[in-house]
Amino acid sequence: MNRRSLKRWGLIAGAGGLLAIGAAAWTIFADYRQLPALPKASELSVSTVVLDREDRLLRAFTSSDSKWRLPVKLDEIDPLYFELLLAYEDNRFRQHGGVDVLALGRAALQAIANGQLVSGGSTLTMQVARLLDETPTKSLKRKYQQILRAVQLEQVATKDDILHLYALRAPFGGNLEGVRAASLTWFGKEPRRLTPAEAALLVALPQSPESRRPDRHPKNALKARNRVLARAVREGVLGEEEARSAANEPLRAERHPMPLLAAHETREARAAYPSEPVLRLTLDRDLQQALEDLARRRVAVMPAPLSIAMVVADHKSGKILASVGAPDLLDESREGHVDMTRATRSPGSALKPFIYGLAFEEGIGQPDSLIVDRPTNIAGYRPTNFDRGYQGTVTLDEALQLSLNTPAVQLLESVGPTRLLARLRRAGVQPQLEPGSAPGLAIGLGGIGLSLRDLTQTYAALAQLGEPVELRSCRNPCNNDRAPAWRAMPVLTEKSAYQVTDSLSGLPQPLNPAKGAIAYKTGTSYGYRDAWAVGYDGRYVVGIWTGRADGSPVPGQTGASSAVPILHEAYQSLVAGREPLPKPPDDIARAATRPLPEPLRYARVKSRPKMTRTTSRLGITFPPDGAKLQIGRASSEGAHPMVVKFDGGQRPFRLFVNGTPTGKATFERRFFWNAPGSGFANLMILDGKGQTSKVSIVLEGTQSREKP
Repeated sequence: MNRRSLKRWGLIAGAGGLLAIGAAAWTIFADYRQLPALPKASELSVSTVVLDREDRLLRAFTSSDSKWRLPVKLDEIDPLYFELLLAYEDNRFRQHGGVDVLALGRAALQAIANGQLVSGGSTLTMQVARLLDETPTKSLKRKYQQILRAVQLEQVATKDDILHLYALRAPFGGNLEGVRAASLTWFGKEPRRLTPAEAALLVALPQSPESRRPDRHPKNALKARNRVLARAVREGVLGEEEARSAANEPLRAERHPMPLLAAHETREARAAYPSEPVLRLTLDRDLQQALEDLARRRVAVMPAPLSIAMVVADHKSGKILASVGAPDLLDESREGHVDMTRATRSPGSALKPFIYGLAFEEGIGQPDSLIVDRPTNIAGYRPTNFDRGYQGTVTLDEALQLSLNTPAVQLLESVGPTRLLARLRRAGVQPQLEPGSAPGLAIGLGGIGLSLRDLTQTYAALAQLGEPVELRSCRNPCNNDRAPAWRAMPVLTEKSAYQVTDSLSGLPQPLNPAKGAIAYKTGTSYGYRDAWAVGYDGRYVVGIWTGRADGSPVPGQTGASSAVPILHEAYQSLVAGREPLPKPPDDIARAATRPLPEPLRYARVKSRPKMTRTTSRLGITFPPDGAKLQIGRASSEGAHPMVVKFDGGQRPFRLFVNGTPTGKATFERRFFWNAPGSGFANLMILDGKGQTSKVSIVLEGTQSREKP
């Protein structure tokens, strides 16, 4: 072949090469133009997180694709982590445009020399592109597509944006994604402060997340961690001594559970704002943890299914600082899924302070006014005191402190049940009555439905000397700026609210060194179903409930014996910010130096002939004849505890159930007994003179609840 022919073929080959290069370039360009848009960090599905008042994590929920992928900012991660990451994965990250040609060339030469792939040459940007596409790189075609995606990513995102995407999407084993989820799981802490050993482990795990899981393959994880430390020394990120010390640290192989504080309150927040990735509450994480620990410690000595609920709020601001719906969300034996801070129950005697406050406000009486505690019949309604005894003539102050029933009902008759309901609504709560029923005198002794949260809010108004307070736990994204219409009028006057507070602060203070440090009141609902204690000082209001979530009776449970000890112990957790109760208004201070006016010596209630108890009037007062009662779930001993109350008769008394005597004879006018199960039951009381009283009732099992 002559020179001219060679030249011609050379030109043809060169042209063909240029055409091939041009075609390849055009193909690459066309493939690049057809790439779909990359998702932004803000568009990724992340776990919903609920934060406390200081933005500390209370609880996280898995993302829509069931991953623990918690939102995190770069400045919330220790900078050492990123230094080790770049040193190990991509030390030219800040210089290249998504593809490191030198690294790819080195990987190709190593593959030729070793006969197999030694290193992939992937940049951190290429890894992020792979994570965003959620496809592995197991073919040359996928590698090619990953390179194009990396170039695209560098065009639309900054280097910090790429690091942010990696920190969100890097896999760490199982359903863990992202540095924050990994740090919380493997170290039990946020990634803001990491040791060199911890940071190195987080760098090593994403390369082979399943085979290096610390809880399953600790040896693999340890070797991988130490390789990262060795590379950090060669790259000048760590000193030899610092890396050696980190390499000698034992591997933390324990898997920590994700934080789960305020389980019920965080659940409510997420249900209210399902599309918000970050929810901020007014709760205080430390106080919430302390009260949950207290609830678990207290309930541990109670037989299942007894439970405990608590609410703590700053009544000056209305912010709820802690809310315990149940000691353990996952405890099915105590129906832990039920939020007992929101469940509607009977408050027992806990509303009496508002009856007395209205009586003081209306001039029906003053704390030093006298009232007669004796058997009373008001249009057929015959209230009795809890211990079935009577105190005779007492002051209103004493009657409130002793929680006597008949004085409270006499005062409520003068005040009016409708007015009491209206004042409760001024506090921002909606009391529940039996459908179709009008408010009667029984509401003063618990014949009404309120939740623990409602009751705590009404006492917050007392603590604010009558001014209504809206208790809330939402900080963001909710809007708390506008005051609701019901806050326009006071619940009680300042004077009457102080008089009630002064009376309630005179109750025993077993754990408080200062006399009168807390004003509080107890309540026990009818049939021993609920026990309450609500108290307040100059800043905090605390509400406690104990009982069974299914509403079954708990024989012997009272607010004084069950809830008050928890109330006072809860106050011990409020170590900061405690304030004394308010000082008396000027008019009360002046009135204290003057004698009580003669018209107010006795409370202005309706007088009626004294009732006398006779042996001819033995009668069962609870349950009424023909009643249908839910027996609830059996206790751990298989019993269904019930109560029967009666009046009149001659001591001692015996109880017969279906003709069979139960227990021993007693001088008390109430019996606790275990229901035999669902069905009909005949109850009979036999007194010391042979008189009897009988009722027939129907026992029904508690309807099953659908768990949320």
